[in-house]
This record gives sequence, structure tokens and C-alpha cells, in this order.
Amino acid sequence: MEQPVVTVIIPTYKRPALLRNCLLALDQQVLPKETFEVVVVDDGNEAAVAELVAEVAEQTGLKARYLGQHERQGPAAARNAGWRSARTPFIAFTDDDCLPQPGWLSTALVQFNRGAQVLTGRVKMPMPDQPSHHDKTTALLETAEFVTANLFCRRAVLEQVGGFDERFDIAWREDSDLHFKIIKARIPILSCPDAVIVHPLRSAPWYAPLRDERKNRYDALLFKEHPALFRERIPAYKWLVIRYYASVVSLLIGFIGLLTANNQVVAIGFTLWLLLTLVLMSERLANQPINGTTVKAALLTSLATPFLSVYWRLYGAFSYRVWYW
Repeated sequence: MEQPVVTVIIPTYKRPALLRNCLLALDQQVLPKETFEVVVVDDGNEAAVAELVAEVAEQTGLKARYLGQHERQGPAAARNAGWRSARTPFIAFTDDDCLPQPGWLSTALVQFNRGAQVLTGRVKMPMPDQPSHHDKTTALLETAEFVTANLFCRRAVLEQVGGFDERFDIAWREDSDLHFKIIKARIPILSCPDAVIVHPLRSAPWYAPLRDERKNRYDALLFKEHPALFRERIPAYKWLVIRYYASVVSLLIGFIGLLTANNQVVAIGFTLWLLLTLVLMSERLANQPINGTTVKAALLTSLATPFLSVYWRLYGAFSYRVWYW
């Protein structure tokens, strides 16, 4: 029987329905099943997920096996556990909410056989007719230069650069860190646009943008490790960040005016804060249906986002002892 030559690594955490769809998409690969294996690394270490993997493997004939993390460590650690357990020279990474298209693996394998060391595929994210602010932000994944949702590496490359940095313990910037380590090692990265995965957008609660602000702390860690590449390749959104700081400072000025009974300072501080909040709110409502739900969500997120963004940026700077912009 032919031995597998490529291993697909899928980190997962409490999303069994999405994981099943991902595995069923891998069942549709044109590459013969005996030439690839699938390793599902469960950050939740749930018996139900192990049973799901075994069930799909039995039904489809996929060479799929389960690894459970003893404690939740994040996708970087899960991917490391997966590729280190692999028995093949080539490693493919995707996520449990992605749907690899039928030619995904075969296209990449052709490039590997021609000598490629690292390949990045193409991500498609079908958008709804009226995408929310969160949808638009998430859809930036389509144009990202290097994402682990669609990535192929020779195992030797991962061994050379040390794999993923497990200090990135949520799904944010761990792919950029690996990207920058590969660049520093002078290992060529090739684009493989015919290796396609579909990443369906999932509905998100109105507060999702507020929850996502915590990701800003990891920008400090990425900057500390790779300052030159961070400045060169990570979008700064400089003026948006300046507006966030200005919003926080102006509100503080307004309260200082109240404490000192200085009406002029009160007026300046609160007026500037209100204007900045209204501008942000109008941006959140752009191309959205105007109704009570969208207005409420835009108002609440516009009020809270500047403060959460500044907090997590400063938290990261102090945690990793680095000042970054």
C-alpha cells in the first residue's frame, strides 16, 4: 500500500459541526486517499471530537487521526503538536472552519515535486449582500499575504525555523511570526493560487469587534520579535489608532474639566470626544441597513472600541516590555 506523503493539520476547539464539514471536504480531494493523512488536534480534548474523527474516517476511508491537547494552549501549540506527530515530508495547514476544494492538495503536491519549500494558497470568503463591519474586517483574510488557513511547508522548513511560537496563544499573529521567521531564514515562499480553500463567513454577535480588540496585545509581541518586518508588512492603520488615542484623551480632558470646574475644558474635551465617536459610528453604519439593531450595535461599539483598543495596546507594550507603533 502506498504511504502518505503529505499530512493535513487541523487545529480545532469546540466546533464539531464545522470540523465535520472540513473533513468531508477533504474526502473530496482528487489526490488518492492513501497519499495523504489528516491529523486533528483538539485544543478542547473532548471525547466527542475524537469519536467524530473516528466516525468520519470509518465512513470515508480518510487516514484521519485525533490528538487531544491536555490543556487549552491555542492554535499555534496545536499546529506544532500536529506537524511534529506527522510521518510525511510535506505538511498542509488549514482550519476547522475551512473547506479545501478538490484540487487543494494535488495542486500543492505538484509544486513540491518541482522543489517548492513553502506555498501559500488562495482563500475565498463569500460575502453576504450587506456585510457588517465585522464581516468586512474578517474578509481581509482573502488578501492576506500568508495565512495558516491555507499553507503548505516542507517538514524540514518547520524544523529549521522552530515551528510556531506558542506565546501567540490565540488565533492572531502566530501566522505572521512564522512568516517572518521563514523570510529571515531566506527560504523562498511561492504563491499557489490554484490551491483554494473556501472560508464561509459565520454570523457573529454585535459585540464581536469589542472581543477582538484583545488581539492588539499580540502586535507588541510580533513587533518585539521582528521590528523591521512588522513595520514593513503589518498594516499600521496609523490615523485610526491616533483617533482612538485622541478619543480616550479628549474624554479624560472633559472629566478633568469637570473636576476643576473649568467649563471651557469641559466643552473642548467632551465635544471632541463626541465628534470622534460620531465619525466612528458613521463609518460602522456605512452601507448598512439603518434600523434599531444596527444603530445600537454601531453606537455601543463606537463608544467602547477606542478604550479597549488603547487598553490592549498598552497591555501588550507593558507585558512584552516594548513600545511599538
